[in-house]
Amino acid sequence: MVQQKSLGRSIFVGLNYFLLSIMSALCLIPLINVLAVSFSSSYAISSGMVKLWPVEFTLRSYRHVASKSEFLHSMLIAFERVGLALVISMTLTILLAYPLSREASQFRFRTGYVWFFVFTMLFSGGLIPSYIVIRNLGMLDSIWSLVLPGAVPIFNVILLLNFFRSLPKELLEASLIDGAGQWQTLWRIVVPLSVPAIATLTLFVIVGHWNEWFHGLIYMNSPDHYPLASYLQTVIIRRDLSLLTDPAEISNMTKLNDRGLKSAQIFLGALPVFLIYPFLQRFFISGIVMGSVKE
Repeated sequence: MVQQKSLGRSIFVGLNYFLLSIMSALCLIPLINVLAVSFSSSYAISSGMVKLWPVEFTLRSYRHVASKSEFLHSMLIAFERVGLALVISMTLTILLAYPLSREASQFRFRTGYVWFFVFTMLFSGGLIPSYIVIRNLGMLDSIWSLVLPGAVPIFNVILLLNFFRSLPKELLEASLIDGAGQWQTLWRIVVPLSVPAIATLTLFVIVGHWNEWFHGLIYMNSPDHYPLASYLQTVIIRRDLSLLTDPAEISNMTKLNDRGLKSAQIFLGALPVFLIYPFLQRFFISGIVMGSVKE
């Protein structure tokens, strides 16, 4: 039997939809404006004519960015970085979160280990000691300097740890009674039930490494080794014309609008995340352990 909503409930739901619509518009309108600017001519951008639709449609900004061999090379480096970081980070996060999610009776000194990792999340050695460590390990100008220092994100470990602890203990006890070891319990019971949480953390890792540009600047001695975010930071955002020697390239740069270039690089930098998100979004709304435990 369907119950009728009260007047107060209807007003509450209506206000929620209204506020969520406003918040969605506040998020989408700037993105639409950036996309419109990236496809508009330099004159239209300088005149302030571009709002939510391209004016004097052109692909000049995108052609300039994509024609650079450095851009394509930095994108390949960014993909390599994200791929390595995703495999290493998620593997270590799962292997660390699972034992820390067990009770103290099953894992001695569990609380001490948890506080140790929390301490490392709150306090670090600083930029200069980190650089000295990377240099002494011989990882400067290497892709590993961008992957290994953040291989174990403690915040992700804590999130996954708490998710593991929320799983029904009856499932884990049943698997141990049936003769499964800890490794089998982890990979055959815990991980499949934690797909929504793992998908969320996967998105965190991808976005974090894809957008991170500072480490590429300090750990890479050559611009040829920059990932995409670092390359866009130095070449497109700063637009130092003194570095250009080709007269034709200098003339072409003067015809481009700085805001249009920035908008193009912002959209190209965000495009891979836009393409990946729909595949991970379905896990966010799926059931976690529905039907796993029978009454």
